[in-house]
Amino acid sequence: MEKQKSGLTMKRTLQILHPLHIATPSLRALLTALVLLVLLMSLPGCSASVVYVIEVDDMITAGTDMQISRGIDHAASIGAEAVLIELDTPGGLVTSMDGIVSSIENSPVPVVVFVPQGNRAFSAGAFILLSGHIAAMAEGTATGAATPIEITATGTTAAENKTINAYAARIRGITEKRDRSVETAEKFVTEGLSLTADEALDHGVIDLIATDRRDLLNQIDGRTVNVSGSSITLHTKEAVFVEDKPSLVVLIVDIISNPQIAFVLFLIGMYGIIYGLASPGTYVPEMVGAISMILALYGMGMFSVSTFGSILIVAAMVLFIAEALTPTFGILTLGGVVCLIIGALMFPQEPLLPEDWVTGFRRTVFVVAILSAGIVVLGLGLVLKARVRKPTTGQEELIGMIVRAETDIGPDNAGAVKVHGETWRATAEEPVLSGETAVITDVNGLTLILEKT
Repeated sequence: MEKQKSGLTMKRTLQILHPLHIATPSLRALLTALVLLVLLMSLPGCSASVVYVIEVDDMITAGTDMQISRGIDHAASIGAEAVLIELDTPGGLVTSMDGIVSSIENSPVPVVVFVPQGNRAFSAGAFILLSGHIAAMAEGTATGAATPIEITATGTTAAENKTINAYAARIRGITEKRDRSVETAEKFVTEGLSLTADEALDHGVIDLIATDRRDLLNQIDGRTVNVSGSSITLHTKEAVFVEDKPSLVVLIVDIISNPQIAFVLFLIGMYGIIYGLASPGTYVPEMVGAISMILALYGMGMFSVSTFGSILIVAAMVLFIAEALTPTFGILTLGGVVCLIIGALMFPQEPLLPEDWVTGFRRTVFVVAILSAGIVVLGLGLVLKARVRKPTTGQEELIGMIVRAETDIGPDNAGAVKVHGETWRATAEEPVLSGETAVITDVNGLTLILEKT
């Protein structure tokens, strides 16, 4: 139907052009060629396909897991032909690797995993490479060395047999699903086997060798892959690349989920809390310690991203309340603003939210954080003014007032003075004669203590 419409449009256009009185035949031919070119470009199927590129160039962390998961969802939403993951990693966290493999296995879009020239995919990276619908490497690259290790007091050693067997079974399951060499892949885990690109191709653990991403797309063009039970034929020869840009949330998670960073944050948190309890009053060590401990616990995988965001938001509210109750001249407010911003950015984890909503949400977060800080600072100012203001009610207001003696007043004989039209009983260490002025220095029950001015 579309072809018939296009044919009719072209025919009508030529019919319109034919009777035009154009100065020369060559000019008429040029105009006709331009119109035909525009029509051909508008025909269905002429638009280039898109390959969504995700680059991984460091340890596999929770941030990497989040980046790939969100990247696959975004690629599916824009109708990408495939997702291309370019790997360069020495390994990483097991939980993050499992999450990435799961995202690839459940992806609605074909996922191509590629190790470009000069890179490597060891340990957790080997699992990710073999999980791709298409696995490719460039000359001079290597993969494997996926034996689980344990950290001991004297260094590192191979993990227990039950752990090695568990991950051997995991990598067997991955390679069986992709119809690759199970025996060789298993040796990655059980023997720590490492292979070059040529060796990996000869042993059947990868599908092809490519020089770069363009060469890779040319080679996989026309291949059929099984994606979630459906056969999909790739059309990637003329595809354009759309590169993934990690969000601020991904960058934050990537940093704090690094085991070294998480450990340092844990130490800062522990020492901050200890020092704060030992030397109360400054509030800075406790605040820094609490925030660092929350970040460290998330980096160690103690809770999910949404839970992490919720805890930070609650911590922000606690810090704001603490600032109002025990003013610290903005120290706790600053900590609360930091917690509120990071927590709010972590909180929405819905992959189908529109991009303009996410942008608007971030703006709202910063505005709310600034307003919260302003409200707390304003409340702090009112509290400080109330603390330094002289009392205007009760007996405390009498102290410091100048009064006139109605009778003679001495240490042994009480006299009388008038305050606000009321007569009060008064005594003084030094005699105050009737008609003289004195200042009220204290109140003892209903008796005023005077000092002669």
